Amino acid sequence: MTDPVPFRPPDWPRPPACLVAARLDEPPAGARVAVAGLVIVRQRPGTAGGTIFLTLEDETGVVNVVVWRKIHARFRRAVVAGRLLRVTGRLQRADSVTHVIAERIEDISHMLDLLPDPAATFAPGDGLR
Repeated sequence: MTDPVPFRPPDWPRPPACLVAARLDEPPAGARVAVAGLVIVRQRPGTAGGTIFLTLEDETGVVNVVVWRKIHARFRRAVVAGRLLRVTGRLQRADSVTHVIAERIEDISHMLDLLPDPAATFAPGDGLR
């Protein structure tokens, strides 16, 4: 039995100049990168001194983002309300965990409107291929 191929429409919108989650192991620690993805988790632990932790998901995996208090203040609206974010920052590696330390955060939620309508893409009973 073969593994199913993950579904990805050929016209899937890709934010410009963004590295996918699956390739974050390629640049060296400290490299400046841009990533983009759906916000699946926002955490602001009371013990973190105002630091916010975001988890973004793209078509290849997840990206951990650290947003320091000063950056949060500068990009507050995007951090709080954005559903799809583009984050530019520095790669940090500790043990086997990779984080992007945010320097710039852009709300690109408008790109969600570019996704194809699944109802128009598949006939009933087609399923994902």
